[in-house]
Amino acid sequence: MVRYYLPATAKTVQWGVWDARIPPTLKISPGDSVVVDTLSGEPEDLPKESGFTILDDHRVVLAAGIPGPGPHMLTGPIAIEGAEPGDLLEVHIDEIELRQDWGWNLQKPLHGTLPDDFAEERRLHLPIDIADGTVTLPWGRQMKCRPFFGNIGVAPPESFGRLSSVEPRVFGGNIDNKELVAGTTLLFPVFVSGANFSVGDGHALQGDGEVCLTAVETALRGTFTFRVQKKKARPLPVAITDTSLISMGFHPSLDNAAEIALREMISLIVELSGLSRQDAYTFCSIAADLRITQTVDREKGVHCVIARQDLPKFGEEIKALSSFV
Repeated sequence: MVRYYLPATAKTVQWGVWDARIPPTLKISPGDSVVVDTLSGEPEDLPKESGFTILDDHRVVLAAGIPGPGPHMLTGPIAIEGAEPGDLLEVHIDEIELRQDWGWNLQKPLHGTLPDDFAEERRLHLPIDIADGTVTLPWGRQMKCRPFFGNIGVAPPESFGRLSSVEPRVFGGNIDNKELVAGTTLLFPVFVSGANFSVGDGHALQGDGEVCLTAVETALRGTFTFRVQKKKARPLPVAITDTSLISMGFHPSLDNAAEIALREMISLIVELSGLSRQDAYTFCSIAADLRITQTVDREKGVHCVIARQDLPKFGEEIKALSSFV
């Protein structure tokens, strides 16, 4: 097992696009780990105020980069040897670190969960204390950061073509799920040889919904370990945290997204525990929580959460789902 480092450069950062045709910038073997630097913010998002440090690699990437259909900076792709369509890519988030002393939050007219309520664009720059792991809000309140990556996933099917980084889809993308913190294992279906994993859109702190359009957006460094399960692809990404099993649903309709997430959780329970679909449906009604992931990315998100200790076999069945557990 080897540990690699992937910096954020003009060659490794894809600006606002997911596309299966983008060649990998790094090739690794299953079991290897990669430390990945990410960036956050287009030129207009950079602070004009003194006292904030703009990363050198951020300036270089913005100067050299060509904007895509979305606003997010994605570092990658990383190809994992042996991963093929039909396989499952296991991604363990070993560690997430804050990279800079500021974050930003944006409201835009005709965007967000209340697109008609706020007529003025507002972009805030918020101080981040890296040592304390806190962010200071405009009214003086300090809050503990809980960093995660909003955009994370594998290359989409080649037939999807060039996609914006805005919408979450079956390959991942702009999931914006605040539960995907360090210690989480993500399971992605593989659509192209190598899987071609990318990550970006760092968030220092976010609430479920991400209602005003953005979270506290910032640059993060993540450490990831990769493994491949042959011929075990699932229809959608699945997350396993220290405490929970999480299924996901994405759709322009929030109702439909909830149905997708619930059906996926029912399928997981049937597969892992041997309950009938009807029993699993009852179990979800008793023990599962449907949570709104985000309501701002055109394809809205709902995630279904069940505590691992509440699963029919007291969480033991999770070991069949991921080798990281």
